[in-house]
Amino acid sequence: MIASAKAIPADRPNGKLIVATASLAGCFGCHMSLLDLDERLVDLMELVSFDRMPLTDIKHIGLCDLGLIEGGVANAENLAVLRDFRRHCRVLVAVGTCAVTGGVPAMRNNLPLEACLKEAFVHGPGLVDRGIPDDPELPLLLRQVHPIHEVVRVDYFLPGCPPSADAIWSLLGAVLDGRPVALPPEQLRYD
Repeated sequence: MIASAKAIPADRPNGKLIVATASLAGCFGCHMSLLDLDERLVDLMELVSFDRMPLTDIKHIGLCDLGLIEGGVANAENLAVLRDFRRHCRVLVAVGTCAVTGGVPAMRNNLPLEACLKEAFVHGPGLVDRGIPDDPELPLLLRQVHPIHEVVRVDYFLPGCPPSADAIWSLLGAVLDGRPVALPPEQLRYD
């Protein structure tokens, strides 16, 4: 966690701060923790407007006060989305183990990319040497999966696989209020 608060000005026409989220290479569990806020989501909706996020199905990001990124950077599309978020978000948060350290997707970093692809698409169970997919619609894989801070500047880190809804709520409250982020130890997870 970065101890100093980065103030977000509340000068929006509707008085709400703009929040965007994205899932890169990961399992989407951090977004599920955000939904686990349950009735606090109603309170959150009073404070923020959501820009790009899975619930809005908006694919491009506008100018945002706060960006929440889950997942590591594994392919060219992840790289483009992350850089776009950094350009458009006043504050950027790495949410979850995959964003903070690369997590499970980074386990492939110990093997050459070609070996991983062959295991998954040529020698994998249920496949009869169909070959490695080569569709131009598929994003180009990077040689290694990177945590997001290796690619762009990150303002806050929220570890956990996934972080709890309470930790997300505490972080959001502090950042939106312009207070220093200091989560209680019981809210931090390093799994």
